[in-house]
Formats: sequence, structure tokens, C-alpha cells
Amino acid sequence: MPRRLISTGSPLEKTVGYSRAVIDGDFAFVAGTTGYDYATMIMPSDVTSQSRNCFKTIEAALKEGGFAMADIVRATYYVTDAEYIDAHFAVCGEFLSEIRPAATLLVVAALARPEMKVEIEVTAKRRSA
Repeated sequence: MPRRLISTGSPLEKTVGYSRAVIDGDFAFVAGTTGYDYATMIMPSDVTSQSRNCFKTIEAALKEGGFAMADIVRATYYVTDAEYIDAHFAVCGEFLSEIRPAATLLVVAALARPEMKVEIEVTAKRRSA
């Protein structure tokens, strides 16, 4: 199966040279995803909305690649303030409480833009039927 690139249409994908996701065989590697609404390129101000947008973008990329959220086996979370952890984890529970991938959370000094409070990347492995 050839490698397949998934795009959200963000202008940065071409400029920076990355894909929202890369599908390679039974694996999907989803790039670090921030809380933008990619249809409007608007970033909400609160971490809860940003986290939900991250997961919605990830879910759409996985679906386009033939994967489901249940296929996620690894997640890495980056937040810019430890005070955001509880709100972010509540959203993680909304999307992943039954999936329970291996996960890591890092509190970082900053992300690429000051309005970004959270970034999520995941790896998924297609389940056998």
C-alpha cells in the first residue's frame, strides 16, 4: 500500500512542508494539531474549545485515511500552562475514555503562536476486522 498524505487545507501545510496525517500501511501518523477551526482559521481563546477542535481535526484526518478514533494507540499532549491540564484532560476523556491510548502530557514554554494553548499528536494502527 503506497504512502498517502492527508491535508486539512491549512496554507501552512504547503508552506512549511508537512501533512496533517501520513498513512503508511496499517499506521496513521497525525501531526501535532492545534485548536484552530480550519474552516475559518479562527482560534478560540479557551483551552477546552481548543482541545475539542484538536480532536475534531484529528478525527476528520483519521476518517479520511480510513481510520477511526478507536484505532488511536498513542497520544502526545502539549499544553502551555499546567493550569490547563484539568480542562484539557476533561476533553480527552470525552474523546478517548473508552479507547485509552498510551499517552504523554508535556507542559511547554510556548507553541508556535501565542494564542495556541494546546497541541495534540496521535498515532493510530488499523484494527484487524
